[in-house]
Parts: sequence; C-alpha cells; structure tokens
Amino acid sequence: MIRRYEEYAYVLDYLPFPPPSLTMKIKWRGPIVQAIGEEYFMLLELAPKPDASFSLGERVFIGKGEREKIDHVIRRITYDELTPTAKDELPRVVEKIVESNEARFVRFFNEAPPLTTRMHSLELLRGVGKKLLWEILRERERKPFESFEDIRKRTRLSDPKKAIVERILEELQGEEKYYLFVKWKQRRV
Repeated sequence: MIRRYEEYAYVLDYLPFPPPSLTMKIKWRGPIVQAIGEEYFMLLELAPKPDASFSLGERVFIGKGEREKIDHVIRRITYDELTPTAKDELPRVVEKIVESNEARFVRFFNEAPPLTTRMHSLELLRGVGKKLLWEILRERERKPFESFEDIRKRTRLSDPKKAIVERILEELQGEEKYYLFVKWKQRRV
C-alpha cells in the first residue's frame, strides 16, 4: 500500500488549551490544530510551533522540509473527532479547496470512469441520475469541459462545484461505499 502524505492543509480549528480527555488519548500536552489536507482531504491533528498564530481557513505547509508554523503531524482523525468549530468550518474550507483547484475537479468530470457495469462514478454526485449522466457523457465526448461554468452551461447540472463539495463532505463522514475524492477510507470507531 502506498503511503500518502499531504503537503498543505487548511486550519479548521486551533486549540491553545485542548481538553485533558483529548491530550491523554493522544499523549500530547501542547496546543493542537485541527486541519484538512489539500490533496487527499485527510483530517489531521497538528502540533504547532511555539508562538505560532492561526486563523480559521488558513493554508499551512505540512510536507517534508522546513515548516514555518507546524512542528509535526500528531495523527489522522475521523470526522467524529472534530471539534464543533471545526465541523462548522469544514464546508467553507472544502469549498475553498475546490475553488482553488478547479482544474483538478473539472478533470474529474472529463475522465470519471464507470464503477460497475450498472453504475458510473458521476452518479455518486448529488443531482446526477441516469438522464443527466448520459447528457454529461455526451457533452464531454463532444468536447472536454473547461470549467465549472462550462459544465453548468452545457449540461443541466446547476452547480457542479456544490455537488463536488457535498460529495467530499459525505465521504469525510465515513459512511460511503465508494470514495472518489477522499483517498483513504475513514477507520470505523
């Protein structure tokens, strides 16, 4: 199995004084940053460097090499382990990631394969049924999509960005059979 690492993460919550129940479980006594990875949408707990300050939704480097604000990654977490603030911030941050990586998600519409002989991966997006699926497949065969706006104009899918954001949020909650965007399956607790 290939180990995947995030290079950048977006801050969901900063806990300068985490509750003892959390620190005892992870054996870490300092402040904690809860974040979501930019590439694989991993939910992470990070250890910040001393005197580092954070704002919600801030993009921070967590890859290999010199990190400015993050000391190390403590662990991966599940959706249920997020704080209420992090859960509240998650939809806005996921939308920000999708907007800033539009080409990657438009490529998904252009290259999405069938999952089984009866089900296509595009059907996992909310609002895409059989009729809309065939419309999207015909349009992408005619000419590849160039942007979310292009998808919206050429098909009846009213908001492709919103459909992708909703799918990512569903996958993060860990109850899905198929994972399109979250690259590692959440462990069941």
